[in-house]
Amino acid sequence: MVMTDPIGDMLARVKNALMVRKKEVEIPASGIKKEIARILKEEGFIEDYWVKQHPVQETLVLVLKYRKDHLGRVQEGVIRGMKRVSKPGRRIYIGRNELPRVMGGFGIAIISTSRGVMTDKECRRQGVGGEVLCEVW
Repeated sequence: MVMTDPIGDMLARVKNALMVRKKEVEIPASGIKKEIARILKEEGFIEDYWVKQHPVQETLVLVLKYRKDHLGRVQEGVIRGMKRVSKPGRRIYIGRNELPRVMGGFGIAIISTSRGVMTDKECRRQGVGGEVLCEVW
């Protein structure tokens, strides 16, 4: 099977794992996916991530994070939603003055810039734009 949108596949796997309340989700690893995982951890959307070595291809393992109720039972995922913005058939680029605000600042946009992959907040701080990979809230 040929995968045309690896980032879209990553987001779908995370959404599906959250729906069935899995603790971990495994995704074929790539440089950009590792960067997205790093941002998700830094922003508190996932607990942790690591790369598992395999003979053919590395696997990226994300440890998902859930909210708990007052009795300590798992309620829902910290990630409420994820949306792929720029797709292989339609790339979305923005300038530094057009940076999106996701959910009024409660969510993040993950942007691939000439200085690396970063959040919309970091792009504002550094004054750069780029390709909007996805939004997470």
